[in-house]
Amino acid sequence: MKKIPPAPEALPHLELLTAPHWRDYELLDSGNGQKLERYGPYIFIRPEPQAVWRPRLHESRWREAHALFHATQEESGGHWEFNKPIESSWIMQYRQIKFRAQTTAGRHIGVFPEQAAHWDWMEAKIRSAARPIHVLNLFGYTGLASLVAAQAGAKVTHVDASKKAILWARDNQALSNLNDRPIRWIVDDALKFVLREGRRGGRYDGLILDPPKFGRGPKGEVWEFFKLMPALLQACRQILSEKPLFVILTAYAIRASALSLHYSLQETLAGYEGMLSSGELALVEHSGGRVISTAIFARWCSKD
Repeated sequence: MKKIPPAPEALPHLELLTAPHWRDYELLDSGNGQKLERYGPYIFIRPEPQAVWRPRLHESRWREAHALFHATQEESGGHWEFNKPIESSWIMQYRQIKFRAQTTAGRHIGVFPEQAAHWDWMEAKIRSAARPIHVLNLFGYTGLASLVAAQAGAKVTHVDASKKAILWARDNQALSNLNDRPIRWIVDDALKFVLREGRRGGRYDGLILDPPKFGRGPKGEVWEFFKLMPALLQACRQILSEKPLFVILTAYAIRASALSLHYSLQETLAGYEGMLSSGELALVEHSGGRVISTAIFARWCSKD
């Protein structure tokens, strides 16, 4: 007779997080495999495979877009078609953080608006900690999470493999008038950096991880999410302080459920008392209230 495995004691409850406090960003509409977005003064059309419905706004509103991104089959491949002139870069703001936005060779603009849900949560944790907090931001991109953490009072170490991204992040630091805050900017391969920190005895109270599906380090190191993520999380365990405050793990464009991140983070933080949650980051469409999932996440915080 086949043995029936026991039912899990508690199934994870997946959450849907949105970012309702934006003024400089709007998901205006979506449909027919595309999304219509406002980034500051400019409107863009970008691919959105999940938008298998029809747009709510009239096509005349879509024709007002300044630019359209045409995607190809390659990862992040494609090109921009500009219908109206725009500046090479422009300033946007989220609460007190200012940053430079621009169209890139890929489809990205320099900010992932849905991440603001993490920023608000992290800021509240840092401000209520009532103790010095050291945060490590891996795959930090243009530095917005690092700036939020620094503004909240944390000491921050920001790591990214791209020198261009680091320069962009430092520019954002100046725009936000945070040059006096303790942020260490490092161009390095994330896994190599964490392994060295472990050997050096570096310890962090907060970790932010936003790894890509695929990438390359500054010396050509190859990053593959499913192959190297377990090793990175194991290495991150070694650099946690005695009383870690939070860990945020986000993943884009991978074929996995939020449950993958949930159980990975649960294993990484075994023995630490805290609360673990997981789910999806999402954007809410202004035209019809439909919700587009953009990423999966898992995050943990201490009970203190």
